[in-house]
Amino acid sequence: MIDDYCTYLAAAGYRPATIALRRAQLHHFEDTVGVPLEQVTAAQVTSWLAQPWAPETRHSYRSAVSGLYRWAHSTGRVDHDPTINLPAVHVPAGQPHPVDDDTYRQALDRAGSRTRLMLRLAAELGLRRGEIAHLHSTDLRRDPGGWVLAVHGKGGVQRTVPVSAGLARDIRLRGPGWIFPSQRGQHVTPAWVGTLCSTALGPKATVHGLRHRFASRAYHGTHDLRAVQELLGHSSPATTQRYVAVDDAELRAARVVEHSGLRLP
Repeated sequence: MIDDYCTYLAAAGYRPATIALRRAQLHHFEDTVGVPLEQVTAAQVTSWLAQPWAPETRHSYRSAVSGLYRWAHSTGRVDHDPTINLPAVHVPAGQPHPVDDDTYRQALDRAGSRTRLMLRLAAELGLRRGEIAHLHSTDLRRDPGGWVLAVHGKGGVQRTVPVSAGLARDIRLRGPGWIFPSQRGQHVTPAWVGTLCSTALGPKATVHGLRHRFASRAYHGTHDLRAVQELLGHSSPATTQRYVAVDDAELRAARVVEHSGLRLP
């Protein structure tokens, strides 16, 4: 059943990395729940999810198992969906952690040309590791307003982001084909992008922190959360809010307005 479900996900356009994650999660579920998947009860799923996991891990496993059984029930493979009444998993809102200027500058200085471009794509465009890994020369094009890049996001959702002339030049210098090819002639993996960038950034920063850096700078430049949401490829503005760091000056300004008796919007 898991293999058939993963085939369904592939047909729906999910990325190989996402399918591989779901496959691993579902095999773990199958191995530990103790009964055939077709015989699993709601109580067994609930008990299995009550493990001492971090909220993000529990949420991800819940999504994997729920997705499997929604599909299995809709296609007649099971006569009931044991996940239909699972409790929602509360994931606490994370705090933004943008990479600071000094760390970013030092990372650019110590990185080679390939890793430097990866870092810039994360910091200047807000791209995820997987989006960087999957870039192809045909994704970059020029329209009347300037250079733009087609970004292949989560769940096969594509968005278009504007690119500076300098960054577009460096992308074009990579030549035709995959921007970051592997030794096998395909693109590199998202994990390898993370490894290269993390080596350049050092132990206190991450590629995802560069995405937070982009979100914070984009918002401070526009004060348009909706625009930043579109650039990041988020489905919800609530997610985007967790990426935007507010500096001390903005907090002080808000307090001045608050104490002046004016009504905040």
